[in-house]
Amino acid sequence: MNAQRATMSIAGVFILLSLLLGHLTGQINLAQASWSWLTAFVGLNLFQSGLSGFCPLTRILTRLGLRAA
Repeated sequence: MNAQRATMSIAGVFILLSLLLGHLTGQINLAQASWSWLTAFVGLNLFQSGLSGFCPLTRILTRLGLRAA
């Protein structure tokens, strides 16, 4: 694992942790459909792409003509 992938994994964990803490303190109700689920999706995607190296958005953007790093 390189530094970029580790950073993506750690960022995903922090996003998910902040959602969990917000839910446990009653500031966010994850039982209802809300925009918080979009944040959870982004956090999970960051975490999995850091571990696996596969990012769906990167694949979409390269197919649209952007160069990969």
